[in-house]
Parts: sequence; structure tokens; C-alpha cells
Amino acid sequence: MRTLRPADLAREHGISTQAVRNYEQDGCIPPAARTPSGYRVYTEVHAAALRAYLALVPAYGHLAGGQIMNAVGDRLDDALLIIDRGHNRLLHDRETLSSVRKAVDHLTEQPPAPVNARTIGELSHQLRVTPATLRNWESAGIVSPTRDPATGYRVYHAADHRDAELAHLLRRGGYPLAYIATVVRQIRTAGGTEALSQALDDWQKKLTEQGLAMLRAAAKLGQYLALL
Repeated sequence: MRTLRPADLAREHGISTQAVRNYEQDGCIPPAARTPSGYRVYTEVHAAALRAYLALVPAYGHLAGGQIMNAVGDRLDDALLIIDRGHNRLLHDRETLSSVRKAVDHLTEQPPAPVNARTIGELSHQLRVTPATLRNWESAGIVSPTRDPATGYRVYHAADHRDAELAHLLRRGGYPLAYIATVVRQIRTAGGTEALSQALDDWQKKLTEQGLAMLRAAAKLGQYLALL
């Protein structure tokens, strides 16, 4: 098997030789042999490992990519478990995006359906969030509960329930509270949802790109494993 220098591995990916050494130190590629004078000697196995790791990063992230490469040697099932979890998260995100689209279509086509007023405890239980989360959403202007004149407790009506549901879905999609507050204001005032539609389209593109990155990573990882 032909030998390679750190510069050979680095040049293929447009990275520095120090980055290659760092990846070796972190276990993302196997340890290199050394010449009598101490120079690193890499092989096609190292080149395949580096290709696999750099393909895993956009698919699963730096942390998970490193964990996978550290596990593929003696703990292959652990590596596959990390990959399985990544696919599960992507599926969850796709389902969340689909739910957001349906919720937005429903919310913008008709006014909120009549529901019984809820306390903060009841609404947080229904959405499976904490009361503190609902209070944070209130501070951000996402929900605007009234107060019971007798007790002073928060009371969430139909519109609050709708806005909280939308906020919950968008938070699962990774959107910040400031953005969600803007979306909710648009829906409240029936001013259109162009920004939200664009954001959902962008989210869809990101999920597609990640799915394709997972396919490319699987191919590179398979090539590396075939050399072990």
C-alpha cells in the first residue's frame, strides 16, 4: 500500500497539515506510523478515513462525526447507533416541518376554534412544555394571556392556544423566539405569512441537503470500512 505524507491528505481537501494532525490526535483518523526520524507516514486507509470523517461532519455534525470515527474500529455497533440516532433526528425534523406547514395552513385559513380557557398548568401539560416556557413566550410577545380578576392567574384563550401551538412547533424546528414572535404577529393581524413560508422552504432545503450528506457519508464510510 502506497504511503502518503500529511501534505498529500491535506491537499485533497484544501485543509492544513496541522488540521490533519489534529484529526489524528482526536481519533478521527487512525494513528500514523512514524519514520525513524519521526515523520508521520499515512496510507490509503488514512486517506479513506479522512474522507469519511469530512463527509460525516455535514451529515451528523463535528461531535457525532468524531464519535463515529472513534468507534468504527472496535465498537462498530456504537458507531452505527450514532448514525441511527442521526437518521431518527432527521425523520423527526421532517415530521415536525410537515406539522408546521399543516398548522400554518390551518391557522391562516380560519380563525381559532373555540376552546375552553386554560390555566398555565393545563396548557403547559397539553403542549408538554414547562410553565416557565410559556412565561418566556409571554415575555417574547408570542402569547398574551389575560388575568383572572379574582385570582390574578394567567388565563389562556383560543388565540393564545393557537399561538402557543405554533410556537411549540417552530421551536422544535430551531427558530428563535424573536422570529416566532414576528410570525405570530403576522398571523394575528392577517398580514400575510411570506416570511414564514420562505423560512419553511429554507428549512426544507436544509433537511434535503442533510439527507443527501448522509448518503454521501454512508458511501465514504463504507469505503473506509472495506479497507479495515
